[in-house]
Amino acid sequence: MVCLNAEVIRSSMSTLPRPVAALCQVTATPDKEANFSACKQLVEEAKERGASMVFLPEGFDYIGSSREETLSLSESLTGDTISQYTQLARKLEVWLSLGGFHERGHDWESDRRIYNSHIIINDKGDIISVYRKSHLFDVELPEKGVSLKESAFTIPGPSLVSPVQTPIGKVGLGICYDLRFPELSLALQRHGAEILTYPSAFTVATGSAHWEILLRARAIETQCFVLAAAQVGRHHEKRSSYGHSLVVDPWGEVLGDCGGEKPGMVLVEIDLEKVRSTRRNMPVQQHRRDTGFYHSLEKT
Repeated sequence: MVCLNAEVIRSSMSTLPRPVAALCQVTATPDKEANFSACKQLVEEAKERGASMVFLPEGFDYIGSSREETLSLSESLTGDTISQYTQLARKLEVWLSLGGFHERGHDWESDRRIYNSHIIINDKGDIISVYRKSHLFDVELPEKGVSLKESAFTIPGPSLVSPVQTPIGKVGLGICYDLRFPELSLALQRHGAEILTYPSAFTVATGSAHWEILLRARAIETQCFVLAAAQVGRHHEKRSSYGHSLVVDPWGEVLGDCGGEKPGMVLVEIDLEKVRSTRRNMPVQQHRRDTGFYHSLEKT
């Protein structure tokens, strides 16, 4: 396990300095001010340790205890919360991946619903990309104690967004439940992604069963690094999260795991040569047939 006080995980492939990414693991509550304070401390620590980009999990702003509370605490992209983070990025000169912001929808005044939005802020404090979660978690698993209906208050995002060029490489954006849909990761890879990121707040039941397996599968099939910042622990009396913020390399090897007990951080060097060499040595994408081939069963 590699957490807050650990050294940066260094690549075995090169002695040259590589850009460092930091994945933060937090326990968000309905207290937005306390959540920002905790995240700010982790971002500052990451910058001190040499990170050029810091990743925060889904629900970094808050995790509400009811539909009503979740909606009432939401903001627009021009509200105080994102303003605080743009100022932080500018002050520290660090890139931020804000992995799941409760963004008031375009028709908020009439329909009172939100987007689950992944926001990328550059080191000048500019918002350069916003991806709105496209697959919503509507799942009932009574035997596992899981019951969530995200669509009751969330609008599905209209489209994917192009991978973003960052100091650590070209990053393709997803959020949590998107992890279960390989079509999304493959689309991002085809458009140049070298790194996929899935900020999450997995339930304990689904996380213990599927989290690492899914992340490693997405890395192996796309031959990308996968960075997944996670919520951990008890948010309020109705909800807990699995944790285990994870870094996976393009071969599917887990490079860092922040554990399932407490907030912390994983720091890792991103060596893009590992992406290139993996794809060169096993050219999966070149072996892929045309799209029509995979739809040929539908015509029979």
